[in-house]
Amino acid sequence: MQFSDLPLSQPLQRAIVDTGYVTPTPIQQRAIPIVVTGRDLLGVAQTGTGKTAAFALPILERLMASKPHAGERGQRKPIRCLILTPTRELALQIGESFSTYGRFAGLHHTVIFGGVGQRPQEDALRRGIDTVIACPGRLLDLMNQGFVDLRNLQVFVLDEADRMLDMGFIHDIRKIVAKIPQKRQTLFFSATMPREIRDLAGSLLHDAATVEVAPVSSSAETVEQFVYHVDRGHKPALLKHLLDDAAWKKVLVFTRTKHGADKVVRWLEQCAIKAAAIHGNKSQNARVRALESFREGGIRVLVASDIAARGIDIDSITHVVNFDVPHEPETYVHRIGRTGRAGNTGIAVSLCDQEERGDLRIIERLIRKPVPEAEHPFKGVPPPPRSAQAPQGQGQRPSRFGGHRGQRRDDRRDERAPHGNPPRSTGGHQHGNGHSGRPSGRPPGRSDGQRFGHG
Repeated sequence: MQFSDLPLSQPLQRAIVDTGYVTPTPIQQRAIPIVVTGRDLLGVAQTGTGKTAAFALPILERLMASKPHAGERGQRKPIRCLILTPTRELALQIGESFSTYGRFAGLHHTVIFGGVGQRPQEDALRRGIDTVIACPGRLLDLMNQGFVDLRNLQVFVLDEADRMLDMGFIHDIRKIVAKIPQKRQTLFFSATMPREIRDLAGSLLHDAATVEVAPVSSSAETVEQFVYHVDRGHKPALLKHLLDDAAWKKVLVFTRTKHGADKVVRWLEQCAIKAAAIHGNKSQNARVRALESFREGGIRVLVASDIAARGIDIDSITHVVNFDVPHEPETYVHRIGRTGRAGNTGIAVSLCDQEERGDLRIIERLIRKPVPEAEHPFKGVPPPPRSAQAPQGQGQRPSRFGGHRGQRRDDRRDERAPHGNPPRSTGGHQHGNGHSGRPSGRPPGRSDGQRFGHG
């Protein structure tokens, strides 16, 4: 199937052609024909599956087909679609999708979130808006102040419902739902379906079609996974060593805490690696600047907390690094799904210390396969004392790593770097592999001369 086969009118097809997209993803193939008819939808899909376009395109189609007649002079256009999202970043990116796909549709949307002044949002609402994309807290504030009237709503979308639950937004969502018409189309998306989410879906949906494209336990087939077993004190130096490879072009690093994200960024900056952190303690402007710089190549590494990163939708991420192994195995699946998107392949590596090995075993049970181990230059080297700073300076360049993916560590050569000194860059050249969309460069634990792939 191609996009031209879907029931979308010429203005949307023209916008799709302009983006260069030809083949819809599975959720787009299945959801768009359903949503266009006006039926409720329950979408169970992980991030990176193309679900934003799966609801944005048919919503634009429906809104174009039912444009309200011009009212009396001074009467503002009614809000006909409301999309609720858990994070500001996700709201902004959904807004970008509506701008991209709706450029020839003659419709208007606005994005509403907290952390910034609300006056521009008030002005946009006064001018008249077809679609509002909002985070629950600021939307409720504007509703209570009389700036938002949802009585004419036709389509309601709840995106990332499980993350809404994690962030404590369910009570706010119920308050908002109480203000919208009962006769409406509801689209409900969630990557996981715990009991509370099933109950919420049951209260919002009526005669809904269900589209499930990937269970949460499945890690993307387009992502190669590796784990480094490393002492915690060596994690910063190992991260720097990996980033010395020039093929690591756009890297998303996950930490468990906001403070940890800031510490990693400071260490990378000491190593002359351009990086920025994105988490809840950053101002909205700082988060947007960091995200844009990462997207456009101004910085090479983005270090994120899980909640802040949930809205990151960038197809060109080449590598994901779990600097801290997550406690929740589902979080691991969401993290590594940030690479290997939109027809590309990617690499996900985890830096696992002794205390995190239990979490790794639980992750492997969830994804139903072991994560291959990779060799590193600090194996067997005593970690620096906890009071010491992250290692700095340059040591001897280590010998090339031996071994193959999936081989046991005991069977590999034990290459070591001098204690406390990260190895020099091995990324002075790139290694092609002949596969379109696949990151090139030295994979974890292999010699520089070896390539990705199986041939």
